Amino acid sequence: MILKADIIVKTGKGLENIVASRIEELGFKVLPKPLGLLGLVLVKVEDKSKLEDVVKLIEREIPEAEKVLPVYATCKTDLNLIAEKAAEVAKNRIKPYETFAVRTVRRGKHNFTSIDVNVKAGARVKEKLGLEVDLEFPDKIIWVEILGDTAFISITPGTIEWKKKKPGKPMVLPIMKKISVLQMPYTGPLEAVYKIGVRLGRGIQTFEIGELVVTPKYVITGEELLMFLRGLLEGISSRYEIQRKCYAHKVHKVPVYVHDLFQAVRDRRNEPLIATSTKGEPISKIVGEIAELLKRSKRINILVGAREGLPSGVLRYADLVVDIAPGITLPTDYAAPCILEALIIGLLEEEDLFPKYRPKKSR
Repeated sequence: MILKADIIVKTGKGLENIVASRIEELGFKVLPKPLGLLGLVLVKVEDKSKLEDVVKLIEREIPEAEKVLPVYATCKTDLNLIAEKAAEVAKNRIKPYETFAVRTVRRGKHNFTSIDVNVKAGARVKEKLGLEVDLEFPDKIIWVEILGDTAFISITPGTIEWKKKKPGKPMVLPIMKKISVLQMPYTGPLEAVYKIGVRLGRGIQTFEIGELVVTPKYVITGEELLMFLRGLLEGISSRYEIQRKCYAHKVHKVPVYVHDLFQAVRDRRNEPLIATSTKGEPISKIVGEIAELLKRSKRINILVGAREGLPSGVLRYADLVVDIAPGITLPTDYAAPCILEALIIGLLEEEDLFPKYRPKKSR
């Protein structure tokens, strides 16, 4: 059965009827869940000259609509026919100097794959129109939405796709690898020590810093140190496993070491030491100095207290003393992650500090 539609609305599963009702209220005929397919609503528009206006209206009025695709061609699910239709549609809607990509979503059983459609249609468009392909950041996207026996073809600006990485966007991770956090351990009831360790570990792993060094400043019981380290390692591991499954890059698992605070400060006295304290300067005043330390150093050390602040002698040894949130005392489990986040926000003003993302050229 060949379906008919002038607009395809893609929405979250379970929201189809809500979206359909809202579009009906705007005065258009709809078909939610065509062929029983979730996440889709087909829309009919009587006046085809107003198709783009209706698309903008749905985008403006219905936040549940994730993508709103105007349909410019419909055909049977034949690979060659889809490729020809894509080239026909692209002829009047993609300028000679613009790049393009084909995105296909196939629903139902066919003797070809979505990748087959992308390759065949992309090759045909390039052959007939001489357009260049850019799979990452195309100026225009040709959408092929296949529903059973029907293929719908749409074209939209490439900006319809939200990307985590964009050309020229600062890349934070290379700078994070230079950072070593020297964290005083939390002490107290063992259950609390463990839970704080877990939360702190997850937060630290989020930033993929170079290392975390647990630095007690005086004698600590074996049970407290054990529970704190157990929590840290569990928190780091749990966050790491999520990152490893979700991220495209190879994730750096933050290593954990233990060193006496005063000996660590002595050992690293030839490296930049940044102490965090309510007695320090706001980060906005010294962000330039921090940036210079990062530019000329292989590693910088950020010292963080727990329950009580860092000893005055350590503050004296530090190259800089920074107050991340003037007037606010940060809890131990959130202090280091908040400090790292504040550093990133402040340092982003230093445009030459971070490497910029450069996408690979499509073949």
